[in-house]
Amino acid sequence: MTDYRRAFISGGTYFFTVNLADRRKPLLVEHIGALRNAFRYTRERHPFALEAVVVLPDHLHAIWTLPEGDADFPLRWRLIKAMFSRALPAGEIVSKSRARRAERGIWRRRYWEHAVRDSVDFNRHLDYVHFNPVKHGYVSAPKDWPYSSFRQAVRSGWYPAAWSSDAAAAETGFGER
Repeated sequence: MTDYRRAFISGGTYFFTVNLADRRKPLLVEHIGALRNAFRYTRERHPFALEAVVVLPDHLHAIWTLPEGDADFPLRWRLIKAMFSRALPAGEIVSKSRARRAERGIWRRRYWEHAVRDSVDFNRHLDYVHFNPVKHGYVSAPKDWPYSSFRQAVRSGWYPAAWSSDAAAAETGFGER
C-alpha cells in the first residue's frame, strides 16, 4: 500500500467509502446524531458541498465537492472521525499500534476515495450511494432508508420518487464491478 497516491484536486468532487474498524457493530446508525454533529462541526470550519450521502450501520458513502482552492479532504475526514469517536463511550478493543498513537478503535484508518471525472461518473456514483441500502438488503427501495440523501435528491429533481427497482440498477450499470 506504500505506493498508493491520493488525487488532490482543488475544488474537486470526490466519492468516498469510509468503514468502521469492527464491521459487525452498527455504531453509525445507533449514534446517527453524533455523526450528524461531526459532519456539521467539520462543515462549519472547513466547508464542502455534501452532494450525496448514505449511512449504513457499519460504513458510509459520500460525494463531496470541495471549495475552489481547497483539496484537503483528509483534514475533513480526520475531524469527522475524531468528533464522532469522542462522542462514543470508550470500551472498544484497541490494538497496540492504536494505543501507542492514542487512537480509538472505532474507524478503519484508511478510507477509499475516487476523484469524480465528469457528469456520467458523478451520476453513476450518485446512483451507487442511493441504491446501497437496497444492495445490502436493509430496505427494498432507496426511499425507505432513513439515513440517506435520497429524499433530498428527489426534492431536487434528480430522481423520481419511485426510483428503486433492481431492474433500474441493472440498467444504469452502476455499482461494484
